[in-house]
Amino acid sequence: MDEDYLRDLFAPFGPITIKRMFGGQGVYCAHGIFALVAFDKLYVKGDDQSSPVYEAEGMERWVYEGHKNRRPTAMPYWQVPDEALESADAMEPWGRLAVETARRARK
Repeated sequence: MDEDYLRDLFAPFGPITIKRMFGGQGVYCAHGIFALVAFDKLYVKGDDQSSPVYEAEGMERWVYEGHKNRRPTAMPYWQVPDEALESADAMEPWGRLAVETARRARK
């Protein structure tokens, strides 16, 4: 995804850094990684507190087929709803949860 677009989308959360990783992009704030782009889809970070909220909203968890055992591996990231990609205001609740998750992970 375009870096300027991601910066605009996450503007309410202050300065962000975008780093290339595994063919995608990691999105970082002062608290660490809180979102990523993989396969042209945007995902936000989840944990035991935020993942149930994402799941209740019908967001899909990022799952990939493992390389060694060929079994599905679930990652702690959830695909944002299409509507959230329209504006910073629409992204705000998901970004806020993801930043809070990154903050908890850092402790």
